[in-house]
Amino acid sequence: MNLKDIHIGQSIRERVLELNISIERICKFMHYNYNESEIEEMYNSKSIDCDLLLRWSKLLEYDFFRLYVEHLILYSPMPKNSSVHTSNFSTKRNLAFRKNIYTKEIKDFIINKIKSGSMTHSEVTATYNIPKTTVCRWIVKS
Repeated sequence: MNLKDIHIGQSIRERVLELNISIERICKFMHYNYNESEIEEMYNSKSIDCDLLLRWSKLLEYDFFRLYVEHLILYSPMPKNSSVHTSNFSTKRNLAFRKNIYTKEIKDFIINKIKSGSMTHSEVTATYNIPKTTVCRWIVKS
């Protein structure tokens, strides 16, 4: 899965095929507001409305929003030291939040990058701002 360029419709289609859910069930779950051609349009859409994505997440029992969160974790720059983050409370809270942000999918993505040779440990730490010790721990555990 390409976390840099998310195509949500394609991800939904893959999950539907994986679970082998019929188009009738999908339309019924969507309260008959959509027909087969509209569902197909959603599969071809790069993005969809949040309410609709929430409905798909419930139907397919998968958090599709996680794809966007993982994108933010991997591709958003870390905030620089600013006056907003100088108090002890906000710094501690920010560190606590950042501590357990790596999902299994992100870990697998990074490990695959290293094992395939497309990136080195140093490139991963520089590109994604993940500590080298953390990456090494993931590789040892994999």
